Amino acid sequence: MASLLYRLGRAAFRRRRLVLSLWLGALAVLLTAVGVSGGALDDEFTIPGSESQRALDTLGEVLPAAGGTTAQLVFTAPEGSEITDPRWARPIAGALREAERAPQVSAVISPEEAGTISADGRTALAVVNYAESTADLADGSTRALERAVEPAESAGLTVSVGGQAFSPTGVDISAKELFGVVVALVVLVITFGSLLAAGMPLVSALFGVGTAVGGLLIGGHLFTLSSTAVTLAVMLGLAVGIDYALFILSRHRSQLAQGLGPEESAGRALGTAGSAVVFAGLTVVVALCGLSVVGIPFLTVMGLGGAATVVIAVLVAVTLLPALLGFAGARLTPRPGSRAARREARAERAEAATLGGRWVRLTTRRPLLTVLAVVVGLVVIALPARELRLSLPDNGSAPAGSGERETYDTVSERFGPGLNGPLLVLADTSRVDGDPRAALTEVTDRIEALPGMARVAPARPTERDTAWLIEAVPTTGPDQEGTERLVHTLRDWAEEHAEATGVGLAVTGNTAVAVDVSTRLGDSMVPFGAVVVGLGLLILLLVFRSVVVPVKATLGFLLSVAAAFGAVVMVFDWGWLAGALDVARTGPVVSFLPIILMAVLFGLAMDYEVFVVSRIHERHARGASPTEAVREGAPLAFRVVTAAALIMFAVFASFVTMEDAIVKPIAFALALGVLVDAFLIRMTLVPAVLVLVGRAGWWLPGALARRLPHVDIEGSRLPAAPTGSGTGATERSRARV
Repeated sequence: MASLLYRLGRAAFRRRRLVLSLWLGALAVLLTAVGVSGGALDDEFTIPGSESQRALDTLGEVLPAAGGTTAQLVFTAPEGSEITDPRWARPIAGALREAERAPQVSAVISPEEAGTISADGRTALAVVNYAESTADLADGSTRALERAVEPAESAGLTVSVGGQAFSPTGVDISAKELFGVVVALVVLVITFGSLLAAGMPLVSALFGVGTAVGGLLIGGHLFTLSSTAVTLAVMLGLAVGIDYALFILSRHRSQLAQGLGPEESAGRALGTAGSAVVFAGLTVVVALCGLSVVGIPFLTVMGLGGAATVVIAVLVAVTLLPALLGFAGARLTPRPGSRAARREARAERAEAATLGGRWVRLTTRRPLLTVLAVVVGLVVIALPARELRLSLPDNGSAPAGSGERETYDTVSERFGPGLNGPLLVLADTSRVDGDPRAALTEVTDRIEALPGMARVAPARPTERDTAWLIEAVPTTGPDQEGTERLVHTLRDWAEEHAEATGVGLAVTGNTAVAVDVSTRLGDSMVPFGAVVVGLGLLILLLVFRSVVVPVKATLGFLLSVAAAFGAVVMVFDWGWLAGALDVARTGPVVSFLPIILMAVLFGLAMDYEVFVVSRIHERHARGASPTEAVREGAPLAFRVVTAAALIMFAVFASFVTMEDAIVKPIAFALALGVLVDAFLIRMTLVPAVLVLVGRAGWWLPGALARRLPHVDIEGSRLPAAPTGSGTGATERSRARV
């Protein structure tokens, strides 16, 4: 691997104009194709094979008006009057007539028909049905509904419009979310002390992100692509793209400072740091591809899209970056006597005077104490993770003051929280002997008696004689534990009494779909973890030929994840710092956060593990004792890992500013997880553990050692540096630029 990347780096350096032209051409083609064809995003959650999805598909066939999405129109009379007064009834009736004429509306159910007039008589709720899903509504359809109720509002009524049709159908990335790039530039300038060097990781990362997102948007015409998948790709692409380039560029500048010529240095940087980047990227790809184990299409696309983005980031790092190094030539060499040159010299000599050297010596002086302090501290932070509650977001998580949030809150207050997420029960009477209506009446009465059920509407006929629709309203909101229990209770009851009643029941609707998604994700956590962690262990075993290193890396990752879960509960459930982070509502977080966090953070944690341990392993391979290898090798990675972690944190943290209830907690968990893993695990716990275990840290059973291939990521098999590769080579490179 090292020799191959060494040759690739030198080839890209020499043929830099060709390499740059190929990347520019690919990016231009993709962006042009996106501009011509447009994006094709679909944020609808589906879970093929589940009871709720099968019933929802059937409902779309037998009752198209109820098979799509719905909107809610809430009318509230002023204090002291009732909504049924003639002065209010007329504008409401006019608004409902206008709503019926709005685009794509299939039916409007008045408050009288639905029986949705509040107990105090002041509020009425009308339901608007669409045959299409929320994602399939045309631009302007919901805006026409808002215009339809404006006369009622002008008449003196308080009107709000919301419901499922107004759920967010996309994630918009604004300038705020790209603030992390500015922070990354500042960190890079401080790290390298050079604007030219600082700009290279950003340029290469933007190339990678542009190429990956362009490819994803074009692929959206072939498969279902959610805007969340694109957002995750942007976050990952920026973070790993900058980090991978940073690691290679840092090694390149260190070698230039030692007098190596630019071309030779570029090849050696690819053969050493580039090898670590390839294997680090491989762990991220493995983790993200592991999302396919869950069997949920939108999550599979999200994982594969993220994996493709990381693959492109690695390709950019090992091809485009060496070409950019070729254009820069010797200008990247730290000037003699400069702060950057002195810092490189001290770091290469592993002097304890550096911040990294002082930190490593401090944490390894009493390694057992360090290990206990880190583990106990992270366990304490992780304790709240036991209370982590999961669900799919609804309009209750919408920004305060928005129409959909006001509608959600008013419905909860006036009619009970369950009406924001009613359960749709599809009844099959094909096996009923006698009058199906009588059997359905018996079934609805018994369903209404179930604990946690507020009310059940009479069964409605559909276009199929044997299919009926029953609407059941829980006493709890769609994202509360009571509703999830009720869905399972209702299904168990239906299965138990199907033969006695002759009526087959299937529970569906958005709330039931959310429950099924959470259940599927929960059931998939163990196989997902086994696949991802197992493959990650194998990769690290191959790279470092050690038993302790991969086991230690995995246990450290589990501590990081647990701490991130605990912090998520503190903020998004308990409400700590919720105001500062602009959290719209505390409560459950998006149900696929744990599996996304595990996939992404595992890959990034293994990145830092490879970056840190590879420098330690280099020193060990040169004959240093275990303690000396740690104290000399770990500081070499300290500055670059610190910069990489801060950049990762800045990129993820910038996405916490988004109002989207899906992206915000995921970005927060990733930002905190990266900080914990980089600083507490990889740069504190890892050196302490390796010093504590001594030579056992590099032990591998003889039988296994003979069977495993040798993977050279330190570049020990590279040819010796040619003599005269310093000033002369530098001048020749400068002449070619």
